[in-house]
Parts: sequence; structure tokens; C-alpha cells
Amino acid sequence: MPERHDPYVSLRNRNFLWFVASTIAFTLGTMIQATVVAWQVYALTRDPLSLGLVGLAEALPFIGAALYAGHVADRHNRKHLSLLSIGVQTLAALILLAYTVRPEVLAGGRVWPIYAVVFLSGIARSFLQPARTALSAEIVPRETYANAVAWRASLWELAAVVGPAVGGLLYGFSGARASYATEAGLCLAGLIFYARIDYTPQPRAAQEGSIGENLTIGIRFLLTQPELLGAQLLDLFSVLFGGAVALLPIFASEILHVGPEGLGVLRAAPAAGAVLMSVFLAHRKLRRAGRTLLLCVAGFGLCWIFFAVSRWFWLSLILLAVSGMLDSVSVVIRSTLLAIRTPQHLLGRVSAVNQIFIGSSNEIGSFESGVAAKLLGAVNSVIFGGLMTLGVVGVVAWKIPALRRLDELD
Repeated sequence: MPERHDPYVSLRNRNFLWFVASTIAFTLGTMIQATVVAWQVYALTRDPLSLGLVGLAEALPFIGAALYAGHVADRHNRKHLSLLSIGVQTLAALILLAYTVRPEVLAGGRVWPIYAVVFLSGIARSFLQPARTALSAEIVPRETYANAVAWRASLWELAAVVGPAVGGLLYGFSGARASYATEAGLCLAGLIFYARIDYTPQPRAAQEGSIGENLTIGIRFLLTQPELLGAQLLDLFSVLFGGAVALLPIFASEILHVGPEGLGVLRAAPAAGAVLMSVFLAHRKLRRAGRTLLLCVAGFGLCWIFFAVSRWFWLSLILLAVSGMLDSVSVVIRSTLLAIRTPQHLLGRVSAVNQIFIGSSNEIGSFESGVAAKLLGAVNSVIFGGLMTLGVVGVVAWKIPALRRLDELD
């Protein structure tokens, strides 16, 4: 008899429940911050490049510290490192709240104090990601990794649905002060939930060699895994070129005319689609994973092309939701491959390399979107990015045949 698939096995793990509760609260907070900061910056400057600079301000520390953060995550207590990082993000929220009490800080369209706080958030996230990713693989049995990743992704996406919508509504109806106060409270809740995880670090072999060798071991390991490398490259370039979330304030304000409330809904739409897809994936096993991944990334690029030319709010919402569904498949496949192919003692450093790919695609992608919008206009830049995504899919499918042949994730 074939083994019966249990879709809820991870949700019966107490430590995993505390982990996802913390992730939900923390993600809600950071998504509120992202939405409110984007609208504030654009309202102060009316310059699309300023939106790209928000992404760059977070990407520089996020990527720059990534390899060292992975090294630290493999040498020290991953729970303590995660708690410290969440604490720093909570401090960033409190600083943004303080700006609303002293509005003269941002007088005259001065936005560098906001960029400084976003830079601090990037440092916190750089150390949080490898530590939290590696710890999540330690608190669940190895045979349930795929299920845990699917639930973790779906619950993260659920928070990513609610967070932007809450941020837009709070900012639209109550202002920045209520928005940042809510963010600070949610980050604090995430800190408390994470502290409840019963975690004992597993014995890890002493790291040999120079610090330079230890910093680059994650890259060297990734080069030996063609399927994982291909999935990482698809994520990097598809979101770098194909995603244009940073430009949504322009579409909400000047093309669709839906204001900050509509911006919150637009930002939530991809995550709403991702929630539905992640729950679906948690209830079944993925087969022909490689081919599915390639098709979904191509579909992701097409969704953004059609979004760029849409002038109807509801059609734009549907396209963003579908793009989130397709992107969710990429997240689950990539994260599961990372967990099942990487030895425990390398998880921090390999996760840090994964973080560079993700950080490059999201934050640097925001900067690329801002520059492209400045040069080509918002609509043309999004169309160009979608076409580039289709080209990347073709190149990866051609150059990494092992990814095309990838079947089940086991």
C-alpha cells in the first residue's frame, strides 16, 4: 500500500506552531512598514526613483552582510541570533513612529531619515533570514520538510496578504502614527512568540579553514547542486526583472487612481494568490517539479506584462493574484530543495546564499524598477521586465537540463 500523505503533520508540531505564529506577526509588521514607507516617500518626492532607492537602502546591508550572517548562524545559537534580529526590527519601527511625533524631521521632502531606518531594517533581516531558515529545518523531522515548507510559505503569504491591506487602510484612515505603532506591536509579539520555541542547538562540527573559506562554502556547495542552482537563478532574475511591486504606488496613484487604500489591496493581491496555491501544495505532492517550475516562472512574467497594460482595477488585481500563485510554486520548490539537499551544519551558510538571491531579486529589483521607470516610464519598464523574465526561463531551461528533468521533491 502506498504511504498516505498527511497534509497536517507539521501543524501538530508545537515548536513549528510557535515558529509560524512569530513569522505571521513579524511579517504583518514588516509588510505594514513597507506599504507605509513606499507611500510616504512617493508622497514626499513624487519621484519614481525614490521608490527604487527605498529598495536599494534595504538591499545594500541585506546582501552585503549575508555571507557573514550565514557564517554566524552556523557558529552560534540560531534562536538567540533570530531574537536579536527581531529586536532590532522592532527598534526600527519605534524610530519610524518617533518621526511621526516629530514631523519636522521629514520637513521639506527630506527622506534620508526614512532611508536610514530602512538600512537598519536591512541589517536585521540579513542576520534573521539564515538563522531562522536554518532553525526551521531543525525543529521539524527531515521527512516532513516539504510539508513544513508549504505551510510556512502559505502562512507567511497569509500575513503578506493582510499586512499591506492593513498598512494601506491604517495610513489612509488613521495616518502614519497609527500604522507604525501597529507595526511595533506586531514585531514585539513576534519576538515573544519566537522566544517560546523549545530549541536546543544540535552539535555541529568545528569549522575548519580560514574565515574566507567558511564564508564562501555556501556558494561552493550550491555549484554542486544544478537543480537548486537553477531554481535560485530563476528566482533571482524573474523577480529582478519581472516583478515591479516597488512601482505599485505609481500605478495606484496615477494609472488606476485608487489611492493608498487601493495600494494596500494591490500589494496584498500577489500574496492572496500565493496563500491559495501554498495551501493547495500542502495537500499534495509536486510531480514533474522542474517543468512545473519553468512554466510557472514564464507565466509570472506574462502576468506582469498584462498588468502593465491593464487600466481596470479588478483585472489588475486578478493578474497580481495569479502572479502570486505562480510565484508560490517557485518558493515551495526552491525552499524544499534547499532543506533536503543541504547538510545541517551548512544550512546557515547555504541559506545566506539563498538570501542573496532573494535579496537581489526583491530589493535590487525594486531599485531596477525605479531606474527603468525613470528612463522608460512605469508601463514600459514593467513590460520590458516581463519580456526579460521569459528570456531567462528559456536560457535556464536550455543550460540546466537537470532542472527540466527534476520530478518529485524527495
